Amino acid sequence: MIPALFEVTEVSRDNEVTFSLEARSKNGVPFHFRPGQFNMLYAFGKGEIPISISGKPYTDHTVIHTVQNVGAVSRALTELRPGDSFGLRGPFGRGWPVEKALGGDLLLMAGGLGLAPLRPVIYEVLHSRSSFGRVILLYGARSLERLVFGEELKQWQDGHDLEVFVTLDIADPEWNGHVGVVTSLCRTAAQLIDASNATAFICGPPIMMRFSMRELLGLGVQPARCFVSLERNMQCGVGHCGHCQYGPLFLCKDGPVIDCEGLLPWLKVKEL
Repeated sequence: MIPALFEVTEVSRDNEVTFSLEARSKNGVPFHFRPGQFNMLYAFGKGEIPISISGKPYTDHTVIHTVQNVGAVSRALTELRPGDSFGLRGPFGRGWPVEKALGGDLLLMAGGLGLAPLRPVIYEVLHSRSSFGRVILLYGARSLERLVFGEELKQWQDGHDLEVFVTLDIADPEWNGHVGVVTSLCRTAAQLIDASNATAFICGPPIMMRFSMRELLGLGVQPARCFVSLERNMQCGVGHCGHCQYGPLFLCKDGPVIDCEGLLPWLKVKEL
């Protein structure tokens, strides 16, 4: 429950702010994580919020977080500069079960900043690409200004290890790609994979995940092989405070990644 002190080593700014830190706190504690886990980041004098880890899971050199300015704490985090310090607790939660996709096709769906929690999965897949079948990324953003990791998306699109489809909700004069919500890409992806034996990871705004899950299950993806990353008001990270309770689950420790098979009964409960 006590934050460790970390120092920012590098900051990049685009439509999002991504900052790196040494994978070792100032008191020498090393840091390791699984794709999909999150940290509680503490901005001095502002407060603490959960932020997904968006870097490479197989390196022990840096830890990376990606933040957008949506509140007092996130604003303070986006203003960090190299050499600044902040508090960190974690990693917390259950991550993406990448091992379940070994030997088969993998479909990744992300909306907006939801690409950040899936970014470590992409790194892990590329690190051991021969262990997976077809890997497809469907990514949607509200507008060109909301699209994150733009340069990396171009690199992934130009490579041969991933099949990347990007769409914007709102057309832009500078945009020559697909226009529409990300679920409009599902049928295209379903024609490229064996849906009945594929694994799907979904992360984004709640409404996007709900419709994406419905679309993929309708196309034949098995509920036990379809996973979503849920958000809730996480404050302790260890399942004690109860703020992130979702039905019988405490998302900070039982999630945030949940399989759709276990989630479906609770989606039918209104205002849960």
